Amino acid sequence: MAIDERWLIYLVPLAIVVAVHLLLRRKSERKSLALLSEARASGLDEPTSLHPHINPLLCIGCGACVKACPEGDVLGLIRGKAQLVAPSECIGHGACRAACPVGAIALVFGTERRGVELPHVGPDFQTNVPGLYIAGELGGMGLIRNAIEQGHQAMTQIAGRRKQHKRDKLQDADVVIVGAGPAGISASLAAKVSGLRAVTLEQEELGGTVSHYPRGKLVMTAPAVLPGYGKMKFREVGKEALLEFWKGVIARARLQIDYGERVEALGRDEQGFTVSTGRRTLRAPAVLLAIGRRGTPRRLGAPGEELSKVVYRLIDPRQYAGRAVLVVGGGDSALEAAATLAEETDARVTLAYRGNGFARAKSKNRARVAAAHAAGRLDIRMETEVRRIEPDIVEIEQAGQFVRLSNNAVIVCAGGILPTDFLRAAGVEIEVRHGR
Repeated sequence: MAIDERWLIYLVPLAIVVAVHLLLRRKSERKSLALLSEARASGLDEPTSLHPHINPLLCIGCGACVKACPEGDVLGLIRGKAQLVAPSECIGHGACRAACPVGAIALVFGTERRGVELPHVGPDFQTNVPGLYIAGELGGMGLIRNAIEQGHQAMTQIAGRRKQHKRDKLQDADVVIVGAGPAGISASLAAKVSGLRAVTLEQEELGGTVSHYPRGKLVMTAPAVLPGYGKMKFREVGKEALLEFWKGVIARARLQIDYGERVEALGRDEQGFTVSTGRRTLRAPAVLLAIGRRGTPRRLGAPGEELSKVVYRLIDPRQYAGRAVLVVGGGDSALEAAATLAEETDARVTLAYRGNGFARAKSKNRARVAAAHAAGRLDIRMETEVRRIEPDIVEIEQAGQFVRLSNNAVIVCAGGILPTDFLRAAGVEIEVRHGR
């Protein structure tokens, strides 16, 4: 039976479209497989934070999640199903879950192989200790936008409960907010809008973890809404611009934030909480912990570490121009610090790490460090331990050999000690999440 030639007018273009689609799909799958193979070979096949778990039985392979991810090639389609192809690059936006038309994606912490310790926090941001709340990074939400939203929502919950109780004149505040990072600022603004007496404490300076980022680092890629202020009108903003914006918001709202005040103990009785700092003791019926997971910087334990030239973060690379600098660590913060110094200054930079590879760091940071090393601007020393720090010298041990390096500054980027002991002392249950 002959095909009516008129049908060819429709069938030929349709066949071309289908063929092109299949070719592009196969090309995309080859790219996804290559990315996944590279991640596995580099030991970067485990996500470090909140990430999507994709149910292959529900996934229809439409690719909506792949297109929705703002971080680029994190998700891909392999054999017709969505899959994390660059797990270490995922930072938990959650845009993939929102884009999935069939509900095949859940956001989880940890995996079967790698557990993540997190405090027990309910849907209302309250821990297992009544009146004690957690919002932001400490609860596992690392994104600034998410932390801002959580700070607002947690304070809304606290305000709703405060209305049910008569105010105690013997208490110093309705709520004590610990931390002035994104979640703490948002919570402080929400408390003011709700008419709550709030005391906000910050052990360092405005911004929390954000203030630890290197100069010029892009820290926000999506807009957010601040209580009492409205929508933050920028989509992309660097560290300095964001901190200046927050200063303006705080001044406009006339918020009082007590800087340089570290919480040393948190007690609880029938009347509420006692929050003890090095200066005073505060009483309040509710406490919101809006602190980061970094906690206290991890120290090297080497003689001489108390010298003033030893710091635990890079703030302004320009202050190290022309100096001999040792950066210690193998994670993203260490690689970012070393690469930034090598790229932006004439400092003589050495990057020392006790491991034999930078498996924990993102590919873009590993690429920056490799490029600086290839250009002769960065000295990399693996399998190295710092043994002694002197005013003008650093002694390191590398592969069993002791080496003395001329040195003017040491930047330790060895991570932080999680405030687990502090939380447990307050009665908060710590859970190990394996894909939940």
